[in-house]
Amino acid sequence: NCDRISGSGWQDLNMKLLMISTDQNIFQAGSAVRARMVEYARSLEALHIIVFTNQKFLAQQFCANGWVYATNSWSKWFNIFDAINLGKNIVADQKISEITCQDPFLTAMVALKLKKKFRIPLEIQVHTDIGSPYFAFNFGNRVRQFLAGRYLPQADKIRVVAERIKNYLVAKLRISEEKITVRPIAVDVEKIKQAPVIVDLHEKYPQFEKIVLMASRLTPEKDLATGLRAFKLVQAQNQNTGLIIVGTGPELVNLQKLVAELDLPKNVVFETWLSQDKLFAFYKTADIFLSTSLYEGYGLSMLEANIAGLKVVATDAGIASELTKQVCPVGDAECL
Repeated sequence: NCDRISGSGWQDLNMKLLMISTDQNIFQAGSAVRARMVEYARSLEALHIIVFTNQKFLAQQFCANGWVYATNSWSKWFNIFDAINLGKNIVADQKISEITCQDPFLTAMVALKLKKKFRIPLEIQVHTDIGSPYFAFNFGNRVRQFLAGRYLPQADKIRVVAERIKNYLVAKLRISEEKITVRPIAVDVEKIKQAPVIVDLHEKYPQFEKIVLMASRLTPEKDLATGLRAFKLVQAQNQNTGLIIVGTGPELVNLQKLVAELDLPKNVVFETWLSQDKLFAFYKTADIFLSTSLYEGYGLSMLEANIAGLKVVATDAGIASELTKQVCPVGDAECL
């Protein structure tokens, strides 16, 4: 249900917004990201979302005034061109009044093309800490950092999720503070607190006396390998401790190999990504939440775990230092 009420996001019931995204989870009913899109739609006249994808998805109306469309590109190299063509039709047909894009990289490239063609305002969102010394850890991120420096000054508005990102944009990119809004990802605190425990981790895995939980995309910047090495040190002292890793991503096979190398197959369990309700239940029934990111724009999973009452241990990324005193330098397994 996304009956229109002013309550979150842009809070403009006269706005017809086009969003450019890369998150395919928007197509999945029950996913956390889809729930956020519903919240955004509630505060707008209409929300239309284009998602970069090489899979085949049908366009969906996910609530009364919210629609999501897929580029359905046959190669990732064509996502940009397909999104531009799809966007041209949506802007013209739906009389879009503003565009927002979910990163200052390739989605911004699409959004800028549409902004210039139709002369409508553009907001660029920055959800990751592009100013972190760890951000440019590979060639791909160095390219992204370059694109961000080129595209962000062309935006009419910029939304960031943390003050540290705003400070970087002002100091390094010389962007006016007036263009920048700090708006963290919307979180329904009461929904998390009141969520029922539909799955108890200790009942599901009775062999573990204590359970450490990680919930993350399985990507290099999340540095779950350091989490596994830290857990090996813990497991050496308590063999009945378990580590549950919730997530999907390209690092899965490498992480499974590392689990074997560290001789942890009986103590580490990989769970595929869960519905929001199940994830909240995991937060409420684990003993420790562990986050090992190289960098974070914000750290939504850390915040959700904290709201659910779970103790957090984390590297110094995103809002970790605001949530817990148990903060360690990036990559420091012994400290963790």
